[in-house]
Amino acid sequence: MATDIKETTHAVEAASVMRLLPARPRLLALGEPTHGEETLLDLRNELFRQLVEQEGYRTIAIESDCVMGLVVDDYVTSGTGTLDDVMEHGISHGWGAFAGNRELVRWMREHNDGRPASERLRFAGFDGPLEITGAASPRQSLTALHGYLAAQVDTDLLPCTAETLDHLLGADDLWTDPAAMMDPSRSVGQTPEAQQLRLLADDLAALLDTQTPHLLATTSRDDWDRAHLYGRTATGLLRYHHGMADTSTARMTRLVSVRDQMMAANLLAVAEQGPVLVHAHNGHLQRSKSTMRMGGRPLEWWSAGALVSARLGEEYAFVATALGTIRHRGVDTPPPDTLEGLLYGLPDDRNVVDAPRLATALGDTPPAPRVSPWFGYAPLDPAHLRDTDGIVFVKDVPQS
Repeated sequence: MATDIKETTHAVEAASVMRLLPARPRLLALGEPTHGEETLLDLRNELFRQLVEQEGYRTIAIESDCVMGLVVDDYVTSGTGTLDDVMEHGISHGWGAFAGNRELVRWMREHNDGRPASERLRFAGFDGPLEITGAASPRQSLTALHGYLAAQVDTDLLPCTAETLDHLLGADDLWTDPAAMMDPSRSVGQTPEAQQLRLLADDLAALLDTQTPHLLATTSRDDWDRAHLYGRTATGLLRYHHGMADTSTARMTRLVSVRDQMMAANLLAVAEQGPVLVHAHNGHLQRSKSTMRMGGRPLEWWSAGALVSARLGEEYAFVATALGTIRHRGVDTPPPDTLEGLLYGLPDDRNVVDAPRLATALGDTPPAPRVSPWFGYAPLDPAHLRDTDGIVFVKDVPQS
């Protein structure tokens, strides 16, 4: 069995990953089973450099606020701002403080310096403006969309004025109240004003579509793409806030589903710039349904990867990452009868594994699921092997 498994493994490099796939995908998704480990960010950065140099990749999309990500893209493409400011204001979830993310942005800016626009690398966040504690106000995205349209189309085509939007939006802290995450009565997502905003956001997004020929003739493609990003974000946020005010037992399932739907829409948009390396948690990128427990309830929903894979087919590829140990988190040597335990027995510290071939080698007796003692690490589910194109296995993760 050990020999059969070893025959499915390769060195951790872009060329090894690409050999697992029938063709170069438009979206190559590299998952991670936990956040914040610099070892995994360094590995991602090196794979991205190789994909840029060897495979013609020009864009990276990470699990970060899609609107904030515009700040990073401006910096790497044109040098707007400073690296310190960009890391603070361009990457959400506090992940701008990670050295690996800083090095990625620094290298992209250095790579782009002096290159023509057609050869520059691009950066995208593809998460919504969401945190586990709640969601942003739709103000920024909604007013940016309205402002773009107001500058380009006849006033009588607009469904409302900027003043109307401002009145309906009210104070931002009403939208961002963290208590609303667990208490639907604290949410403003189903007030009459919020309902009206959903209609107006839909009308503005529709106007953006119907005016496409004119808008592409009078503004840049980048400006038009950003307006669509604002439209997707505004409608998604208003849908999410509506769900936060829901009192049914399906409330949390709806919320996590809306988040991944927003992610999927952003990934499909960025795929138009393909090929793209996508980096996020395995749970957001896998083809199988995602599961978790929240508020004492089991949740099950289709991930962004599952939604995108259904649309793109072989133009979407998913490579999961699995780990042996994270000892500083209490994740010690995996039991030998688990998937990570079998891979831990390989001689190399890091491997790229052909997941479908590994599933065949394991036959009808799949490994036991691993149970992590730390909530922040999600072991790879052996049942997902055949829906995974590859696995990057890292034997031991040192403390950052």
